[in-house]
Formats: sequence, C-alpha cells, structure tokens
Amino acid sequence: MKWSKAGPGVIPAWVADMDFPVAQPIREALERRAATDLGYPNWESHVAPEVLLEAFAERMESRYGWQPSPGHARAFTDLNQALQVVLHHVTEPGDRVALHTPAYNAFVATVTGMQREIVPVPAVPYGSGWRFELPDLSTCKVVLLLNPHNPTGRVFTHDELTELAEAAERHDLIVISDEIHADLTYAPHRHIPFATLLPERTITLTSASKAFNLGGVRCAVAHFGHEATRKAVWGMPGFLYGDANVFGVEATLAAWRHGDPWLEEVMRLLDRNRHVVAERLPGTIGYRVPEATYLAWLDFGRPGNAERLEREAGVLLSGGENFGPGGENHARLNFATSLPVLEEMLRRLT
Repeated sequence: MKWSKAGPGVIPAWVADMDFPVAQPIREALERRAATDLGYPNWESHVAPEVLLEAFAERMESRYGWQPSPGHARAFTDLNQALQVVLHHVTEPGDRVALHTPAYNAFVATVTGMQREIVPVPAVPYGSGWRFELPDLSTCKVVLLLNPHNPTGRVFTHDELTELAEAAERHDLIVISDEIHADLTYAPHRHIPFATLLPERTITLTSASKAFNLGGVRCAVAHFGHEATRKAVWGMPGFLYGDANVFGVEATLAAWRHGDPWLEEVMRLLDRNRHVVAERLPGTIGYRVPEATYLAWLDFGRPGNAERLEREAGVLLSGGENFGPGGENHARLNFATSLPVLEEMLRRLT
C-alpha cells in the first residue's frame, strides 16, 4: 500500500475520503473505459444497467447472506439523492422521522431541510461502546437507520435490529437503511442487512464509495423492498432522477467484483489506526473505539471544537454540532491515513 503524502500546515482530518490510492483493478477499469468508449452506453433501462444491479445482488448474497431482487433496485448518483427521493415519496413536510442521533450531518441537513421533524433515537454510552434508547415511534412515518452508524461506528446487533423491526411493524413504519459502511465492519462484529429482518418495509441504500474510496464517481444503489414506494419511484419520468454514468458503473463493478484484496489490506490498516487513536489521544478527550467505519467520534466536553482546532492546531475535523442532538460537544476525525499523519494529528490535539 502506497500512501499519499501530507503537505505542511493544515492537516485535513475532516474529509470523508480515505487518504489511500484507489485499488488497481478500479484504476484499470476506468482507464479501459476512457481509452475505448465514452459514448452513450447501451443501457435499455433508466433504472440502472443490469450488470450493476446484478453485481449488487451478488455482493449482498456473498458477503451478508441477503438475496435482494435486482429488479427491485435502481441507481442514483449518491445516497443523499436517494434519501431525498424516498423521503419525497413517503413523507410530507411536518412528518416525523426517527433517526439514531447524533447522525451523519448530510442526512440531518436533508431531513430538516425538507421540513421533516427528527425524532431522536439517542446514543448512550454503554460499556466500551454505545447503545441506542428506542423512544415511542407511534407518531413517526419513517425510521432512518444508519447501520453501521455514522458517526459513532456502532454495528447494530441482531437483537437491536429485531427490536427496531418489531416497532416498525407495530407502528406501520417504513425503514430507510443506509448501509454504505457495511464493508468497513471490524471482526468479530457482523453487519446484518435490515432487509433480512423486515424485507417488505425496508428501502436499503448502499454504494462502493466509502469502502473503496470512490466518493467522486457518483454511483449508488437503492433497493426498494417496500412495494408502494418502488411503484411510485418507477412511475416517475425516466430522466427525472438522472442516470448512472459510465465511470461510476465501471468503478463500482471493479470494486465489488475485484477489489476485496485491496479492501482486506485497508481494513488491517484501519483496524490498527482505530486503536492508535485510543492509545495516543489525550486523556481529556473521550473516545470509544468504533466497531466499523474509519471515523473517530471524539468528546471534548464543550462545543465549538472543529472551529477551535482548525484555528489553534491546524487540524480540520467535522463539527459535532452539525450531527444533530447529542453532537454538540463532539467532533469527528477521519483516521484513514498513514501512521505518521495520524500521529501528527493526535499530537496537535493536545
């Protein structure tokens, strides 16, 4: 693994990308496409090319034992677009959305920006990790589940997901399950697709972008187990939600079908780094080692941390105040980088 080099001055710990080069099979696939054909692809459907949806279904079955129907899936540019499309169809302004908080800042912005109300499912420190206290969901229309959870890195257990599934069934809720970090789960923890528990009520969002460092290629897949929503989305004009681009499809196919050796090496490095954070972080900053992702959720005990650390330490983090209830005293650090860069970031946090 060759590392990218950090320059002097500010260290960009806030970004959501990994500081690693893209896997060689992905590079080769993009080079082949660029060298041969950038014309209109021979895709008969505006939902997505069949080969992409087949690769999605194959990966879900081989890694997680879930057998989604490719015909119930379609491509989007990214998860945020997919989430907005789904919320547009299944909720209205003023409706309540249950969300495990603190939560991914872009999702918080989407829910509030679309004038839906967040019902927090709050994270509570529990042992060396976290648990979430499930509130009364009877007034909600939707549960927005992030599993693995961003920013805490929590991987939900079968019992926790079963409890949530029972509540969704009881209150007639649709579950939108963001599973983009599934491939970044550390053993012995195990990712469980929510659709394996409640298939008819679940809309699953995923992408190769996080695990394979492909955020810029803009390609995601959403699987619609909820029939009414699937029919509503499929019934819209073909170009309304855009179309998968050839580079996004090529990169995703190469990642899911040929990228796992690269991913295994990256996971070893990330596993080391999450423990380095625990070992080197100043004792005044709270941290619980994540069970998935390459994100450290740091508790500074006071607000305004990202702005202060950029100004005083030259380290850029994601400010916790943008992650909804429970995030105010926190900041999110990305540890997907080389050991020297990580050690320098942690040194500057003292």
